[in-house]
Amino acid sequence: MIFHKEYLDLVLVPCGLLIMFAYHLFLLYRCLKLPHTTVIGFENNDKKDWVEKIMQAENKDVKTALDVLSANVSAATFLASVSLTLSSLIGAWIANNSNIFQSELIYGDTRQATMSIKFISLLICFLLAFACFVQSSRCFIHANYLISTPDTDIPTKYVELAVIRGGDFWSLGLRALYFATTLLLWFFGPIPMFATSVSMVFLLHYLDTNTNPLHQHRSSVKQPFKSVDQTMIRTPSDAEYLDR
Repeated sequence: MIFHKEYLDLVLVPCGLLIMFAYHLFLLYRCLKLPHTTVIGFENNDKKDWVEKIMQAENKDVKTALDVLSANVSAATFLASVSLTLSSLIGAWIANNSNIFQSELIYGDTRQATMSIKFISLLICFLLAFACFVQSSRCFIHANYLISTPDTDIPTKYVELAVIRGGDFWSLGLRALYFATTLLLWFFGPIPMFATSVSMVFLLHYLDTNTNPLHQHRSSVKQPFKSVDQTMIRTPSDAEYLDR
């Protein structure tokens, strides 16, 4: 049986995707069962404490809170725009029927049907990233409304839920971009795609692992300055001076 280079796509590409999916399932298990061992759980703990301190303050520092959330909205909106732009470019590329990735230099399957699968897979990843970043912006904007509502007794858990969901959608959008990166290397052959998948898993495992203990935030209340009681200071009287 003669081994054709097209067979590499049938072996290496599913193996690379399987490695990526297996790692993210393992990460999901750690986030649900052992959140303190992941960076996502570490950040969520800080976000919960931040929301709690903002909502419990007598005079809520609304401006600072809105500035923080606005920065998250801007970042999510920017990445959503980038994802949508790349999706549009891929759609135009598909319509143009470009043959740039069908060169003989690429060791792998370069047939038209396989190229269509590559383009569609990459397009799905970018569209998924776009949807996640849009949902992230929606959650952060909702948290903006909750925090800035004057004279209200909104439960802190509502704000926490909006902020945590915004962060979760942000993470999902980034994961979709990570998958898109590996699929992008598939255009240059199944070997670069598989190597990128393995390297990506090692890199993500390093970035997603948290070794620091969760910090228990406490209010830093300054101790009042204790003035010296003047009545306790004994000053010599005039009679004592005369006796001397």
